[in-house]
Amino acid sequence: MNKTPMGSSAALAPYASDPMFSRGRRITEEEAPTRNDFQRDRDRIVHSSAFRRLVYKTQVFLNHEGDLFRTRLTHSLEVAQLARSVSRSLLLHEDLVEAICLAHDLGHTPFGHAGQEALNDCMKDSGGFEHNLQSLRVVDFLEERYASFDGLNLTFETREGILKHCSTAHARELEAREPSGVGMRFLTHQAPSLEAQLCNLADEIAYNAHDIDDGVRSGLLSMEQLQEVPLVEHYSQETLKKYPHLKGRRWLFETIRLMLSEQVYDVIGTTQNTLAPLGLQSSQEVRLMGKSLVRFSEPMQEASEELKKFLFQNLYRHPRVLQTTEQAKEVVRELFLAYLHNPSEMPESFYLREDKERATADFIAGMTDRYAAKEHRRLGGPSRFD
Repeated sequence: MNKTPMGSSAALAPYASDPMFSRGRRITEEEAPTRNDFQRDRDRIVHSSAFRRLVYKTQVFLNHEGDLFRTRLTHSLEVAQLARSVSRSLLLHEDLVEAICLAHDLGHTPFGHAGQEALNDCMKDSGGFEHNLQSLRVVDFLEERYASFDGLNLTFETREGILKHCSTAHARELEAREPSGVGMRFLTHQAPSLEAQLCNLADEIAYNAHDIDDGVRSGLLSMEQLQEVPLVEHYSQETLKKYPHLKGRRWLFETIRLMLSEQVYDVIGTTQNTLAPLGLQSSQEVRLMGKSLVRFSEPMQEASEELKKFLFQNLYRHPRVLQTTEQAKEVVRELFLAYLHNPSEMPESFYLREDKERATADFIAGMTDRYAAKEHRRLGGPSRFD
């Protein structure tokens, strides 16, 4: 079948990633008759077990703390929505953007960053633990859905976007296993595709916005506090100019909506102005630039940094959040030691592996918040979240 219509090359900018010229999969497969390669990647991600588990993995607030707080799944969907909106205006490949966004958190542990910190500490003598690298492990090895290969066998472009960060040591390990693969750019200081760059920035935009919402919903932040942040204060006042009597959650939602819209427009305009004089004619030329070209304007970048500092000081370091964070770390540490001392408590596919430390980390990283808590109790651990 002629692949050109599915490649949608005519609708892409010359610097966009084009599935017609993908660097392909690690294991060669027949082409799909009705979907381009990036669509297939997205579909495989959506049908994966790791993606389904994101619904019970925490963002800031643990899964048991409330039904309406963001989870890793809702966060990933919000990132994908924002990134697709921008990609359409920039004429980037929307299917690739969506695939990267939906997969970027597949390697996150239960209990959010607390779980990652604890697992990294447990693995300090065995290569450490990093959720971006774990996301790649999930799609490359840990998913067990296909008869002919481990993982999801995604394209290079999707895998490149998933691996947002990588230490030099880990990049060398990846390069040794896969020469000129996804680890190479961290050694040669190249940039990823524009689609990957966009997903990185959309991730930041999304979590800043929804952490404001969840922070107010939890009672840990107030609208009065948020007026200290120039970015929020500006759009809250814009909201009141248009709706003078608006208050409560409608005021908050309208403020966040305006802020998100302006950030999206700022990224589109700034990126278009950045790309225009460069005359880039391929995604490889983008990589050779060695820096991110999808960006905020300087004023919006400064405002976004101020918001992140505020959230770090007033939400992420709030005593209530820190208390549950420490409890979560204890659960992960105790689970790790329990499985390491008695590997047969894990499923056979994990405890039969030679590298017991990495197998234990893989098993725990794949857990949801509630399954980790349940396993912790089953193995005799004290209740940490009463």
